[in-house]
Amino acid sequence: MEFFIGNPFSTPVGQLIEHATSSSLPSEDWGLNMDICDIVSETDEGPKDAVRAIKKRILGNRNFKEVMLTLSVLEACVKNCGHKFHIYVSTRDFVENVLVQTILPKNNAPVVLQDRVLSMIQAWSDAFRSSPDLTGVVTVYEDLRRKGVEFPVTELNGCSPIHTPNRTIESASPVTAHTESHSVTSSQPQNTETPITWSPQQMKTLKTELEVVRNNISVMSDMMSQMEPASLEPSDTELLQQLYSMTKDMQGRMVELIPRLSDEKLIEQLLCANDDVNTTFAQYHRLEANSNTNLIDLGTSNQSKTANGAHSTISQSAVTTLSNQMAGLSKLHFCLYF
Repeated sequence: MEFFIGNPFSTPVGQLIEHATSSSLPSEDWGLNMDICDIVSETDEGPKDAVRAIKKRILGNRNFKEVMLTLSVLEACVKNCGHKFHIYVSTRDFVENVLVQTILPKNNAPVVLQDRVLSMIQAWSDAFRSSPDLTGVVTVYEDLRRKGVEFPVTELNGCSPIHTPNRTIESASPVTAHTESHSVTSSQPQNTETPITWSPQQMKTLKTELEVVRNNISVMSDMMSQMEPASLEPSDTELLQQLYSMTKDMQGRMVELIPRLSDEKLIEQLLCANDDVNTTFAQYHRLEANSNTNLIDLGTSNQSKTANGAHSTISQSAVTTLSNQMAGLSKLHFCLYF
């Protein structure tokens, strides 16, 4: 087929998507993801070329890290690139034959990937329901519900929006209202504070704390993807609670900081980190809610029998990571009080 239509990764946006979804990346490169969004938004062929590259990266790919990175690119484009991108990814063909296909039982996808795909379908269905040309995803969502697929328990009005406001200083304040419990309204005093002027040391400190946030949610996701709600170990529960509590506190400071920034690139990084935190918190709350039941199962048998050894390793690593982070946490304040 590529002989006739070309390699999806040969286009400008396709090349960026290939780099942004490489398993060699330690985590999402949000600067690169935003560059992809710019091309998709500003060029005629961008949406179509991006969707081709995203399909290529997802379909048949057993490297689930690459698939997760591709979903991050997809979500970024849906949130930032508007209707001309939405019409490609909201179709029944794309949702059913790309997204749902990825989490079919035969592909043995991890729970964290299943949850993410189902959460995306659920959010898109809610957002696009009133747009006649975008209801393919609504049809798939309703079909899955009729078949008994259990979607993650989330508050839709607490999810990150599909229609992200323009990336301007003025939009930074209302966008922060996506957080789990830290909404920022026009009546709050921090919206009128003088924008922060950053020193190199403050930038370094902020990047350090952002990395702590990313590490926390990475450890949480790794642990939760290998846990069975019905048989949680007390030590694992305690560790998750500590990670959740610490990350939630950092998220609160992050949200307070956003309205005081004038650097759009930095605002984007903080908003993306906030989205990732909310996604992980949704998974955490679902694990809490289902602590006496099984996690969503699309027909696969439980995958935990072989996970116990790896689970112990991850838990021990997480304990070490958490201890190191807590030791340095008191020195980090998201530069908020400088």
